[in-house]
Amino acid sequence: MTSAVPLLADIYPTCCRIIGSLPETVPGNDLAAFLETRPDTLHARPYLQDLARLEAARHRVMTSPICPPTVPITELTVNPALELLQVQWRNLPLLLQDPARLPEPGEEYILIWKSPGHDGVRVTSASGHDLLALKMAEEQIDSRIAAAEAGVTVGAVDALVQRACQQGLLLAPCSRIVRDPDFPRGEGDNPGFFTAPTFTLQWHITQTCDLHCRHCYDRSRRQEFDLAQGIRVLDELYDFSRGRHVFTQVTFTGGNPMLHPHFLELYREAASRGFLTAILGNPMPRRRIEDMLEVQRPEFYQVSLEGLSEHNDYIRGHGHFDRVLAFLELLRELKVYSMVMLTLTRANLAQVLPLAEELRDRVDLFTFNRLAMVGEGAALASAPPDIFPDFLEAYLAARENNPCMGLKDSMFNILRLRDKQPFFGGCAGYGCGAAFNFLALLPDGEIHACRKFPSLIGNLFTSSLEDIYAGEQAGRYRAGSAACLECPIRPVCGGCLAVAHGFGLDVFAERDPYCFIERLQNLSS
Repeated sequence: MTSAVPLLADIYPTCCRIIGSLPETVPGNDLAAFLETRPDTLHARPYLQDLARLEAARHRVMTSPICPPTVPITELTVNPALELLQVQWRNLPLLLQDPARLPEPGEEYILIWKSPGHDGVRVTSASGHDLLALKMAEEQIDSRIAAAEAGVTVGAVDALVQRACQQGLLLAPCSRIVRDPDFPRGEGDNPGFFTAPTFTLQWHITQTCDLHCRHCYDRSRRQEFDLAQGIRVLDELYDFSRGRHVFTQVTFTGGNPMLHPHFLELYREAASRGFLTAILGNPMPRRRIEDMLEVQRPEFYQVSLEGLSEHNDYIRGHGHFDRVLAFLELLRELKVYSMVMLTLTRANLAQVLPLAEELRDRVDLFTFNRLAMVGEGAALASAPPDIFPDFLEAYLAARENNPCMGLKDSMFNILRLRDKQPFFGGCAGYGCGAAFNFLALLPDGEIHACRKFPSLIGNLFTSSLEDIYAGEQAGRYRAGSAACLECPIRPVCGGCLAVAHGFGLDVFAERDPYCFIERLQNLSS
């Protein structure tokens, strides 16, 4: 059985409407070549040849049997279902939508393509940014070279490449932040929880702090880096991000990161490389926040409260509660996304919900972490594990009527499993993110899988980030506890290694002491 020969009206609908009368057949269905023999037609509408070429290209792309690549893409690649057409008339794509729209003389490039996973054909005039992105992919030009030649930041160049990928003009390699191959997959697991498109470096740029909190996990003195070392850190992170094909966020913290003498320079350097930025810090004067905003708006600015006013100030210092509330007002005025974090202890367990109510209209997101009994936090008492499930239930009930209350603790997924609800991403978006989509860098170059407990996996001042991430010790933390091996919610949980460490447990072999999944399973059996 032979395929039907397409009619001219199917290939060139706009041309046919404009010309009105065409022969039933045209040699090779090449209307552009045929119009060469119709000088009267071209004299009246000289743009018709280019329009015919455009419609022929659109038909080719529409009927193209090109399938998505069957092997993983390892480098930035031009979409094989794309045609780039050079024409001598502007606004031809608009003419396809509105035949009354008259083109204008002038050279232009037109993009005709199908995005992966979509059948529809897109046609648009190519911008200079589109052409640069295509050239970079075709010739494998490094972003840093393109940025230097154009006199712009690397982040600006990467942003236009990212836009081209989002449009489907380019095909980007998949993220290489992937759970280890032997990480168990359950039958119903969401594959999205095994590959992370983003990576976060929590950069403790200084130990200097204007507070002395009673649960601080590290008040040690550490050698601090100079500005040149800090810039090398960002270059190293950029290389890692490109090699792993991920978008990267630098979360500046400390201590109080804004007390570092080169905070603003480091923040600017991070933004210039296209990194997302965020702040874990303390209340600061308006001028310091405005200086930061002139560089780049952070994804969020997180401060901490440990309960209502009296208890919070006992933990963090007199007057801290009121300073935070005033600072939250400033962040809202400056349109900075605000977050408040609470460290959950035995002493403040009953204050979490009243505090959430206090913050209802003051903060964008309120969450909590459980105490890691590490450093000075070892002197505080953890919330009793046996009442933790009831606390989570009460938190969820209050959250239904309080939009600022967020979910962070992975243990919420135990209740979602019970209630047959979709899982959320847990602590770091992919369960425990330690040495997976998250690393902590300290001022002296030490890299830890998690900042909340000693989990040293290397030093960035003596090894590359890629070597540290791919190292054996990082792999152990990434795998988590063997006790969670068969757990149905392991991809979105894994417990909290820092909490387990604080209880004196072996984080590679024993379970988070707050885990109550077996209790629910016993009740249902």
